[in-house]
Amino acid sequence: MLVLAGAPIGQPKDASPRLREVLAAADVIAAEDTRRLRRLAADLEIAIGGRVVSYYDANESARAAELLEALREGRTVVVITDAGMPGVSDPGYRLTRLAVEAGLPVTALPGPSAVTTALAVSGLPSDRFCFEGFPPRKPGERSRRLAALAAEERTMVFFEAPHRLHATLAAMAEAFGAQRPAAVCRELTKTYEEVRRGGLGELAEWAAGEVRGEITLVVAGRTAEEAAPGIEELVEEVARREGLGVSRKQAITEVAKSAGVPKRDLYNAVHATPPS
Repeated sequence: MLVLAGAPIGQPKDASPRLREVLAAADVIAAEDTRRLRRLAADLEIAIGGRVVSYYDANESARAAELLEALREGRTVVVITDAGMPGVSDPGYRLTRLAVEAGLPVTALPGPSAVTTALAVSGLPSDRFCFEGFPPRKPGERSRRLAALAAEERTMVFFEAPHRLHATLAAMAEAFGAQRPAAVCRELTKTYEEVRRGGLGELAEWAAGEVRGEITLVVAGRTAEEAAPGIEELVEEVARREGLGVSRKQAITEVAKSAGVPKRDLYNAVHATPPS
């Protein structure tokens, strides 16, 4: 059986009794960082008797075949990442997919999640939300991704590296509006846990200083009260995206979809607008 084991996101004490049992009894443990696994085992006061192998982004594809073979031999294989649930912006998806396709049993050992923890403490609506992972690193790609989310009504959760936090918040302020409510959740469950809440513009200014630690961003979705953009604004958005290298056809499709207007109407408006 393949076991996807959720690991504590900060405090070893958050580990469940089942996690202790599974790690102690597993035949093979595929760990994102074997040193962190050993440290967690020491904190939990358990002895790992099975074989431990590394399983991270760079070797995930190659290692998956080896782990799949172990599953076919009837072994219990546990996948554990540094923190949170495997497969959620962490290794685990490829092996899970292979096991499912091979008809092998797959189960999950629930554990703490930075996504739902940040959502809970953000103070933002949590009845409907979506997880967007890490925004693209390149400015142009990041701007296009965020522009496509401008009309998203659900609360959005992102991961981000501390050294890119300021640039990402500034890009979000431009795409969603400087007053859009958000929360920066840093070092969740750890000694220096911090949650900063405010508008995206305000948070971008704060993040211009040095920020350290694991970061989870929670951003409110667009509310019904926010005025829908007029056709002129949509035409300007198409032009802006064209300036970033997006083809006109693709830009019209994306903007029309995000704004909820007929693509034909936006197409006609774009081609009726004289070039500047």
